[in-house]
Amino acid sequence: MAKLPGPFVCGALLGFLRLSAPGLAVEVKVPSEPLSTPVGKTAELACSYSTSVGDSFALEWSFVQPGEPISASHPILYFTNGHLYPTGSKAKRASLLHNPPTGGVATLKLADVHPSDTGTYLCHVNNPPDFYTNGLGLINFTVLVPPSNPLCSQSGQTSVGGSAALRCHSSQGAPKPVYNWVHLGSSPTPSPGSMVQDEVSGQLILTNLSLTSSGTYRCVAANQMGSASCELTLSVTDPSKGRVAGALIGVLLGVLLLSVAAFCLIRFQKDRKKKPKETYGGSDLREDATAPGISEQTSERGDSSLGLLERPPSASTVTTTKSKLPVVV
Repeated sequence: MAKLPGPFVCGALLGFLRLSAPGLAVEVKVPSEPLSTPVGKTAELACSYSTSVGDSFALEWSFVQPGEPISASHPILYFTNGHLYPTGSKAKRASLLHNPPTGGVATLKLADVHPSDTGTYLCHVNNPPDFYTNGLGLINFTVLVPPSNPLCSQSGQTSVGGSAALRCHSSQGAPKPVYNWVHLGSSPTPSPGSMVQDEVSGQLILTNLSLTSSGTYRCVAANQMGSASCELTLSVTDPSKGRVAGALIGVLLGVLLLSVAAFCLIRFQKDRKKKPKETYGGSDLREDATAPGISEQTSERGDSSLGLLERPPSASTVTTTKSKLPVVV
């Protein structure tokens, strides 16, 4: 039974085969550093290879979204049998720098790049009967996007001695924006110990608030493509002043109500004094009135019976009664 060669002998044999058959090992070269292109521009993802191109030569470009494994790649274009076949969602924007790519350059051109084009691109060269390498190169690509207008918000207890959190966030921006908060206006800036901000999350924490903490705060989101900002107004209140003001308002309302009541009472009394005495109409009968047909003399006699002196009737007090009897001439 023949003894199988050891690992060292196998390795030497494979090395000898590579040297004796030049061109069978496909070597793909791509940039080692990540590539980036501003949004809307045309990107060139460089890829070169060295091999003896044969009839079975094939080239494939594919794309992997951030965070996904290589096995989840999506094809962009193929070159095989002397023809180029763009495919997928990027088919209308994808092309090769050199077509056909048989001269050792397989660079991909991607026009009008979108933020969704950010990810990993695979340049795969296949040239059977090469079985010594996988012929694969990986390129990390980023589409540069300026920060979108951030959204400012606040939360917390905005009273003297309390704490507040100011937040700022841009929904778009690549690379991720850096956030910076500033206090606008002529009012004093809060002391460094009471003002802590996180440039990555865009959060500003204000502690031990005072009345001087009130004012307008601006958040600036910036990256290498530009900047954008938003503002909000922080109003710090003093609860003790609010209680004093409430008590003062209560006292003033009480005094006002008392004043209105006193005014109404005085007005009522004045109106009562000015009310005219009761008058009687011609058809009203008074208790002390003299009955019709009775002369003042009868009244005088009645008075004499009470011990009063009788006095003759005066002309002004005599009542003349017309007689209904016929008068003889």
